Amino acid sequence: MDTGVSQIRPLRSDAEHNRERIVAAAGELFASRGLDVQMATVARLAGVGTATLYRRFPTKESLVAEVFADKFENCTRVIEEALADPDPWRGLCTVLAKVAELQATDRGFSAAFLAAFPDLLDFGDCRDRGLHVVADLIDRAKRSGQLRADFAVSDLALVMTAVNGIAAAVPAAAPAASRRLVAYLLTSFRAEHAGPLPPPAPIDLGDLVPGWS
Repeated sequence: MDTGVSQIRPLRSDAEHNRERIVAAAGELFASRGLDVQMATVARLAGVGTATLYRRFPTKESLVAEVFADKFENCTRVIEEALADPDPWRGLCTVLAKVAELQATDRGFSAAFLAAFPDLLDFGDCRDRGLHVVADLIDRAKRSGQLRADFAVSDLALVMTAVNGIAAAVPAAAPAASRRLVAYLLTSFRAEHAGPLPPPAPIDLGDLVPGWS
């Protein structure tokens, strides 16, 4: 019996080590390249065979879920704290800054947030909850007189698209550049700085987020 146990334990340790290497490799590749990374590429960087990878993660969705679980949990926490903030303007600023930071520092997370993953209901629920919270914060910030009255929910799509563009064009400078951009935009969103604007762009969050309405 003792011999059998001693033979099994190293296998369990190796399996856990392989899993950690796979998740670390996937996180590195997703962050720098987005989600359009082949599973074989992940396996090569992790130093494991593709069969080992698929035993641990049968689909890319399951790997995405493991890699970004902590970030989605953190995002959910930020969103809930923003909703509980008695100052809707401050809550809105917090959410926009945090989402932009995640977009700028991790292209994979941004893609996961915007993607339609029908098997990852927790991700979809988190994303949809977040977007509805932001819509509620927008309404409350307008009613408080802090957010310009002509701000449209579709303007969120402009912010997210702009940050995605920065992350793709200048990844090394993206965190600093996105912070500056969001600070500029938030200043222009304040009611006291409101000036004439063209009509809202003919896009909405549904163009970026599948299933959003």
